[in-house]
Amino acid sequence: MKSGRIRRRVAGGAAAVAAALLFTLAGPGAGAAQAAPICPGQKIRTLTFATGKVVLFKKRGFVCAVTYAKSARNRKPMSVSVQARGSRPVRDAGRYVRLAGPVKVHAGHRCVWIKGNVSGRGISSGWILC
Repeated sequence: MKSGRIRRRVAGGAAAVAAALLFTLAGPGAGAAQAAPICPGQKIRTLTFATGKVVLFKKRGFVCAVTYAKSARNRKPMSVSVQARGSRPVRDAGRYVRLAGPVKVHAGHRCVWIKGNVSGRGISSGWILC
């Protein structure tokens, strides 16, 4: 009886050590690469500019956007805006390190206008997804 209990404890301890080693070797960035996207839905477009990019997602008539900075070293002014035609824009702006947003609007089948900005440089899409 005692030897069976010891084997189970050793096997359980070995599994815990192996899992801890795996997480240590994977590093902090490995989990982020496999993390779920910040917006729900399917990625439909990426708009790039000199200091970053705006990524668009769409699900069931909703459009969601996030602005990512190329450099994640320090806080910088960032913004993202989504406007469905006939509605007011939804905006997130502030001093962020890595991303601004997400912002989400119900567009249905209407066109949307996307704007993103990082450190004074950005992009304005015009009416898209019509």
